[in-house]
Amino acid sequence: MATQSTRTGTSNDPAVVPGRSILFSRPDLHRDDQDEADPRVLTDLNLDQVFAAMAGKDGHLRRLLLRPLHDIDEVRFRQEVMRDLEDPTLRGSVEGFCLRMRSVDAYLKHVAALRHRYQRQGWFLDAAVVYCEAVAELTLELARHRLASRGLVGFRDHLDAYVASDAFTDLVSETKAVRDALADVRYTVHMKSGLVTVRSFEGEPDYSVDVEETFARFRQGAVKDYSVDIRTWTGMNHVEERILDLVARNHPVAFSALDDFCVGHGRFIDPSIAAFNRDVRFYLAYLELTDPIRAAGLRFSHPEMSASKETSASDAFDLALARKRVDGGSSVVTNDFALEGRERVLVVTGPNQGGKTTFARTVGQLHYLAGLGYPVPGSRACLLLPDRVFTHFEREERIETLSGKLEDELIRIRDILREATGNSVLIMNESFTSTTLEDARFLGREILGRLIAMDLVGVYVTFVEELASINEAIVSMVSVMDVDDPVTRTYRIERRPADGLAYAAALAEKYGLTRADVTRTVTP
Repeated sequence: MATQSTRTGTSNDPAVVPGRSILFSRPDLHRDDQDEADPRVLTDLNLDQVFAAMAGKDGHLRRLLLRPLHDIDEVRFRQEVMRDLEDPTLRGSVEGFCLRMRSVDAYLKHVAALRHRYQRQGWFLDAAVVYCEAVAELTLELARHRLASRGLVGFRDHLDAYVASDAFTDLVSETKAVRDALADVRYTVHMKSGLVTVRSFEGEPDYSVDVEETFARFRQGAVKDYSVDIRTWTGMNHVEERILDLVARNHPVAFSALDDFCVGHGRFIDPSIAAFNRDVRFYLAYLELTDPIRAAGLRFSHPEMSASKETSASDAFDLALARKRVDGGSSVVTNDFALEGRERVLVVTGPNQGGKTTFARTVGQLHYLAGLGYPVPGSRACLLLPDRVFTHFEREERIETLSGKLEDELIRIRDILREATGNSVLIMNESFTSTTLEDARFLGREILGRLIAMDLVGVYVTFVEELASINEAIVSMVSVMDVDDPVTRTYRIERRPADGLAYAAALAEKYGLTRADVTRTVTP
């Protein structure tokens, strides 16, 4: 009976009390039917790796990561909460609360696995004890901090009112009363010839001290420890269950109070507190993931969000790549970009393996992460809040589609252009490499023309350098090589005219392959 009622009150309770969310300022924006991001986009941007590391098996967090916001005030609402939680002291308090609530949830899940009535009720009582302590401690901690975010201030106000309510004070007092009554239960077990007798404790002597003193004389200093860890099973065998039944019969008042407590407080977790415990993971998981990256000296910033197409970022970097390089002890190259006035598309050219794709991913990641309300990789950023982020990356040809690689690319870009709007962001990387230079030039001009006509913000990585200067809405970005060694990549992407011919000439000179060098070599 008690077990069935407790399961609806665990921290997995999906109920969200309007006005108490730390994720949404308006309850109507919390919808389970909201469209999720295309998983292919997350794969192209390598955000699938980032989100997998953050969410693990947490389905609620995974769903949130797939649903970026489309309202600037809602983004700012989350930014406010994140700024508060970036305070190490406050973050530690919240993490401590979540750790206790994790224990509460584990206890309640354990209740469902136990078969004996009083053992289930004992674990349920322990869960209530930990819950009361966690809530009381969090209330004190939030009162000590000067919170600035609407989300946490609203939750703190709710928490203060809840802790002062009859519901919580009764829960605390009854939890303590039942626990104290059970702690006073003392009994003796007498075993002889297969017969087990359970009696109330009547002051019988405790012989354990005498036994220890008797055998102490045989102790010969430190000896090898032959003990082994044995997996603990918290269930009881039939003998233990019978003993507990007899103890309960001998102490009916204490165990009757336990019965009443479990029935009366079957849903003891406040829905708003359950929602906070679940939703705050959205912020803590990102902070945990970015901690090592920040420690390595890379910076994150809360972007200024607007509907303007003038977007920019300083010291930006690929979050997925940074995780790997920092873990491996390697450095990370950062880059800047900006679209000003009527500029809309960054056309990126340069030699292979020069960081072009990483740069393109970076721009896409920044816009997607900003839409979630997260700080973005970079020291400063002013970004458009997109309605959607689209990607068009080169893919391997698939036999089952019965179409060639070029046809598949054209179909995909057609579908994207049908769905995209002037408020979308499109990242195109090495598109149409399977065709001739002339065809790639023609297709590039046509597509860039449509993007500009749509007033869409985008990045276009290409080997066709002429595309970097066909329109005033296009900004040419070039993968820069080391001036002293043209073979060495710097992975810096700079705003400058495309200079592939200059790069080729530098390589030819370095390896003695200029026209003069070749002529001198072959001429007798």
